[in-house]
Amino acid sequence: MSRINRRALLFHSGSAVIGSTFAATALAREPRRRGREPFNELSALIKAHKAAYAAFGTAVHETGGSRRDHDRASRAEERALLAVCAYPAVSESDRLAKARYLLEIEARGELDLAEHMQALLRSTMWQG
Repeated sequence: MSRINRRALLFHSGSAVIGSTFAATALAREPRRRGREPFNELSALIKAHKAAYAAFGTAVHETGGSRRDHDRASRAEERALLAVCAYPAVSESDRLAKARYLLEIEARGELDLAEHMQALLRSTMWQG
């Protein structure tokens, strides 16, 4: 039995399935308090991933787009998500922002590569 992931859904159904989990919903609804905004670096990584994901969706749905364009956009999106996973969130605001974002991604079934989990786990190790 094959595992359904974002690429299979986008290629076969023409749209991404947006799901949610209880944890992602609960975290998303938690109010942000002043002084708890993520650092600029993490915000930039999340913004870059969102842009890469949108570009991937466009490449998939673009009429006349080549398989090579799809693959290139897919790899760029994977690298951007890997960068978010690998970011060493030290402050409480970064940890919360990273967790919120990755829970949203996971709810869509997009943390589907072993590299994502490895980067995420390595990012929690102290680098002192």
